[in-house]
Amino acid sequence: MESLRLRPIHSPLLRPTRHELAAPFPTRTTTYKIKMPSIKATLSKPTAEISPAVTSSDKPLHSHSPPPVKKVSSNSLQYPSGYLGAVPDSTIGGDGGEDGDNITDAMSYLTNILASKVYDVAIETPLQLAPKLSERLGVNLWLKREDLQPVFSFKIRGAYNMMAKLTKDQLKKGVICSSAGNHAQGVAFSAKTLGCDAVIAMPWQSVKRLGATVVLVGDSYDEAQTYAKNRAKEEARTFIPPFDHPDVIMGQGTVGMEIIRQMQGPLHAIFVPVGGGGLIAGIAAYVKRVSPQVKIIGVEPTDANAMALSLQYGERVMLDQVGGFADGVAVKEVGEETFRICKELVDGVVLVSRDAICASIKDMFEEKRSILEPAGALALAGAEAYCKYYGLTGENVVAITSGANMNFDKLRVVTELANVGRQQEAVLATVMPEEQGSFKHFCELVGPMNITEFKYRCSSDKEAVVLYSVGVHTVAELEEMQVRMESSQLRTYNLTKSDLVKDHLRYLMGGRLDLENEVLCRFVFPERPGALVKFLDAFSPRWNISLFHYRGQGETGANVLVGIQVSKNDMEEFRNRANCLGYDYVVVTDDNNFQLLMH
Repeated sequence: MESLRLRPIHSPLLRPTRHELAAPFPTRTTTYKIKMPSIKATLSKPTAEISPAVTSSDKPLHSHSPPPVKKVSSNSLQYPSGYLGAVPDSTIGGDGGEDGDNITDAMSYLTNILASKVYDVAIETPLQLAPKLSERLGVNLWLKREDLQPVFSFKIRGAYNMMAKLTKDQLKKGVICSSAGNHAQGVAFSAKTLGCDAVIAMPWQSVKRLGATVVLVGDSYDEAQTYAKNRAKEEARTFIPPFDHPDVIMGQGTVGMEIIRQMQGPLHAIFVPVGGGGLIAGIAAYVKRVSPQVKIIGVEPTDANAMALSLQYGERVMLDQVGGFADGVAVKEVGEETFRICKELVDGVVLVSRDAICASIKDMFEEKRSILEPAGALALAGAEAYCKYYGLTGENVVAITSGANMNFDKLRVVTELANVGRQQEAVLATVMPEEQGSFKHFCELVGPMNITEFKYRCSSDKEAVVLYSVGVHTVAELEEMQVRMESSQLRTYNLTKSDLVKDHLRYLMGGRLDLENEVLCRFVFPERPGALVKFLDAFSPRWNISLFHYRGQGETGANVLVGIQVSKNDMEEFRNRANCLGYDYVVVTDDNNFQLLMH
């Protein structure tokens, strides 16, 4: 312990400045011009919609009243995959916050992690080398296999650590939590071990055997959480939060303790999936005290980047909408205590796409014959992207495979997008004349490239649009094919990055039609009986529904593309009804890809 005192947690050596990339490759970082607003520009003229009236629903850990929380869009902060962004300012001291509560003191975190009793239920998961990925990336990539826990997720650590500290009287009164996934399983398993009653409040979905009383509440996590907190007060139960509590954070911090003990040799970075921030806060609280030179890098989906945005703004913000594919990290607002720790200790956040997550699920299957859930593969996707972006070679890096509770229905999406995420498949559209022989000429121009999908329908127009996918070996190969198309006066568009195309439009190819006053929207329907009828009650028969495509993605809901004919005079009424419906939605009428393929 003597060595620990020699490493003050607030040391400036632990933190690069906000504008530095915090990477050991200045030749790569200094020549790159990132295409996003500067920090000052972002804060003074944010591209996000700011709503000061919106406040956090989380109860603060400290006694002071929480300030209003800004509401922002995930699209307001995007940068290249692998780039280490959202590097925080080191502005918070390590003295435990404004109220001086020593339980949140840095040394208290360290000692409590060392003394944690999580091993009553959790195992010390192995740190395994990934030989195939290591060879491909040129680094030593290690996998911290939290997917091998008894409940197939790290969440059991934090839940049990908090519950094991409850008094006999508290355990007798029982516990309650709100969750639709791994946290619920961790609480239920811990409650069974400790012999206490547990209630799990979750949105409507297929109920798993959790070994606890399950209450189905509402369509969203927010509704379930409100119910759980209210019932906790009414029945004197202890509410077990998924991430924002010191005891939960300390339990998750045992992952970092194990990594430092298991790792032989110098360690460059630990990549951690980030939702509410409990896991990365716990790991950082331990590792930065023991081995401050090790980088702690968070990884978030591009459409669920609440921590990156909070670090960018220097305060907690709330996402107006959050992507649900990686449902284990689909959090609109990070925790107050987790953010306090991350702002001080985390080195930055890497953002990855849904396609990259799918590619990493496939990588893990080929490496270990294990299937991770999307959130479980998140850190692996971030580690791969970071190593490629910075040209890392010969270093030891750790990616935490945080969970394997995969919804079977979601595997269909994974298999469709994995090769796209690996950049081994591209989705293209080519406009060609509607005349005899044009189809054959098109196929000749594709040349030796393997067509994996092809959609074409004769149109009455003078031009036809072909939507297709091709296997790709190199970027140059794809570029050469596009040049051949353009040289033959066949306009060709690369649509690989368009989720609208991959989720919906690829299944709707047919004749193009111009409809008057057609409004195109993407909704997220909850996976529960009556969701469609509720939607139709809001809009039909008031307006004509001109297009409808439903795309289920498991328990997190369904992506639905809807076309509705609404006149300009009715738009205000339409928006009011859409907002009252309570389903997340976005208007995409002006999307260029929709105009190309469907109009």
